[in-house]
Amino acid sequence: MEILKAENITKKYEGEDVISDINLFLHEGEIVSLLGVSGGGKTTLFNVLSGLSSPENGRVFLKNEDITGNPGKISYMLQKDLLLPYYTTLHNVALPLIIKGMKKKEAYKKASELFPFFGLENTEKKFPHQLSGGMRQRAAFLRTYLSSEGVALLDEPFSALDTITKTAVHEWYLKIMEEIKLSTLFITHDIDEAILLSDRIYILSGKPGKITDEIRIDLPKPRSNALLLTNEFITYKKMISEKIV
Repeated sequence: MEILKAENITKKYEGEDVISDINLFLHEGEIVSLLGVSGGGKTTLFNVLSGLSSPENGRVFLKNEDITGNPGKISYMLQKDLLLPYYTTLHNVALPLIIKGMKKKEAYKKASELFPFFGLENTEKKFPHQLSGGMRQRAAFLRTYLSSEGVALLDEPFSALDTITKTAVHEWYLKIMEEIKLSTLFITHDIDEAILLSDRIYILSGKPGKITDEIRIDLPKPRSNALLLTNEFITYKKMISEKIV
């Protein structure tokens, strides 16, 4: 089932097309990456999909509802975790629920019940500066999950992490996504990351940015970072590297 669909999206900036005639879809429970070079229009596309920006042409549909230019329907996690420094981890995670009108007591209860599942046990009363980079990303992801309606956009969610932390977070992310089945579209510049995490990959290329390829990753699940050393993985990487311009 297609839970998110974009049809013929074109967006201009200062009179020139940044992205042109973009068509993509996201199935329920699917992880899809948007891969391409910097400046190709990926974040512009996410702003349109999330409703933060309206396109010059095209429509965005969530569960068959036209949500074009209507923010607040799709959760959007940016590169930085954006945790508020003066709020505890629990308050940060529960904040979207409170903003939506849920009573604080209920919001804290709902959020705290998921802390162990997201590997955040014993961090409820800690402040962001007391958390590691990996733990901050977990908290940000839990906040995104709680505020979602089954769909999330992640803009380079792991790019700020060092290599060792990123490897651990990838393992964690793959494991938890097998459980929660959150339909996810994420931006990355990292080919390895895209292959490891994705069911499909869209390649965005050119100026203006256009979808030039759609690649299905037929690798068995559950996956782990050990996959990066296999011949199958290397074959995908070579093929994708040749398509990115």
